[in-house]
Amino acid sequence: MKLLEGKTAIITGASRGIGKGIATVFAQNGANVAFTYSSSEAPALELEKELTALGVKAKAYKSNAADFQASQDLVADIIKDFDSIDVLINNAGITKDNLLMRISEEDFDKVIEVNLKSVFNMTKAVQRTMLKQRKGSIINMSSVVGVKGNAGQTNYAASKAGIIGFSKSVALELGSRNIRCNVIAPGFIETEMTAKLNPEAVQGWRDAIPLKRGGSPEDVANVCAFLASDMSAYVTGQVLNVDGGMLT
Repeated sequence: MKLLEGKTAIITGASRGIGKGIATVFAQNGANVAFTYSSSEAPALELEKELTALGVKAKAYKSNAADFQASQDLVADIIKDFDSIDVLINNAGITKDNLLMRISEEDFDKVIEVNLKSVFNMTKAVQRTMLKQRKGSIINMSSVVGVKGNAGQTNYAASKAGIIGFSKSVALELGSRNIRCNVIAPGFIETEMTAKLNPEAVQGWRDAIPLKRGGSPEDVANVCAFLASDMSAYVTGQVLNVDGGMLT
């Protein structure tokens, strides 16, 4: 029996990076996967093929989680295609880094909208289905930056800290209906994006981490699989730092 056998998961922003890692690990563990992408259609369709080849049902949806009505429509489509929704992973996110002195109002608003409002939009969209089922696991992707802050990332830190407060409140509201809500706060995770950075700077970050390496998308995905599974049936309202000991 696979860990997530028979469960259906929605993963936002899954065409690359951490989202893609989560989708792959979930499919390997027997979950059916509905995932969204915003613009990378070719990688999304390629991922859909890869997941289906693992013997599960998988479908890519082009959708903007930052748009309230688009989120409602997306969930309606997924319920038609998959019948149930057992797990929601709010992973979609962007950065627009700058010092507070230089950050524009537009760049502040955009990051809050994509990173934080999308979590509200998608959670609200799946809530009715999960309440009817009287079960569900919601996993929201924050960041160590949301826990401790970071210079040059006031907008990103605010959005990721907001996710933590939102998730704890959802855990309190929906716990009596057997709906759990937890947060993962990844540290330095090595993806396509970090591969473009200065190798010396990257090595410097690795050296400062107790485990002496950056994390992989799979490291985050494995913790997600635990929180999505029945193994974590008594875990809700928690923030799990997946950071190699960075915040220790």
